[in-house]
Amino acid sequence: MAVVRERRQLNLRLPLPEPSERRPRFPLPLPPNATTVATNNTGAINISCNDLEKLQVLGHGNGGTVYKVRHKRTSEIYALKVVHADTDDAIVRRQVFREMEILRHTDSPYIVHCHGIYEKPSGDIGILMEYMDLGTLDTLVQKEGTFSEAKLAHVAHQVLNGLNYLHNHKIIHRDIKPSNLLAKNGNEMEVKIADFGVSIIMRRTLDPCKSYVGTCAYMSPERFDPDAYGGNYNGYAADIWSLGLTLLELYLGYFPFLTPGQRPDWATLMCAICFGDPPSLPENASDEFRNFLECCLQKESTKRWTAAQLLSHPFVSKDPRSDR
Repeated sequence: MAVVRERRQLNLRLPLPEPSERRPRFPLPLPPNATTVATNNTGAINISCNDLEKLQVLGHGNGGTVYKVRHKRTSEIYALKVVHADTDDAIVRRQVFREMEILRHTDSPYIVHCHGIYEKPSGDIGILMEYMDLGTLDTLVQKEGTFSEAKLAHVAHQVLNGLNYLHNHKIIHRDIKPSNLLAKNGNEMEVKIADFGVSIIMRRTLDPCKSYVGTCAYMSPERFDPDAYGGNYNGYAADIWSLGLTLLELYLGYFPFLTPGQRPDWATLMCAICFGDPPSLPENASDEFRNFLECCLQKESTKRWTAAQLLSHPFVSKDPRSDR
């Protein structure tokens, strides 16, 4: 077996990864007044950029800067993602328009809500979204430490509902990871899926594997070698793999396929995902959690459970919200 693996590592030819997460080279200004392009979301509202006051930079999303903004009249807080016309990266521009299209056609409590889209003749683009005050799960685990199984069940229940909604609407996210899951405070922590820059609508194409996009570390084995790990790649199972890795990372506090603190290159990640042993859990992990991860992290894509099936898994039923 070791010889076979060694031979496969030498012969496997992979496309070079596409730089799908480039950041702008300079801070992007808040665009001036623009016409609001209404979304298909039921909660779309009419807000112009002149109504918004920029408060602070929240971070850098897919090809732009995300600002925390306040509506001057109502004092409501939103997040505004801005991509300036001077952004000369064609890949970034395509991803922004793809994200805009998907946000216009999604309406789920488990997907970050889009309140409006601004497109100026100059080329500036702004996407006004709900503000998630706890930030990303990546930030949250760094601040508060690793997640308990009960907290992970709560996260899994919400993200699976979001993925089930997307998959039922023929949308594959293709970049599920802790930094693309946002959290909001409340009676219970709300978790929602964000950042659809590399997502794909399956009714528009038959082969999502032609475009090598997403974050390498969270890609499933069939994204690297479709023939060896599933044959008929459909993309939905790849989202489930990424979710399994995400939950395991939140539980362990480090990326599961590597040792803590290791900063690998792309080839190291590929070999770990395709040829490495399954990530191990501490002895005190419950049988339900172990089995849930096994259902997500099957290397053969056809053996992974779907989002709908995982919603009925005993591990997810630990979340009180699963009965609602």
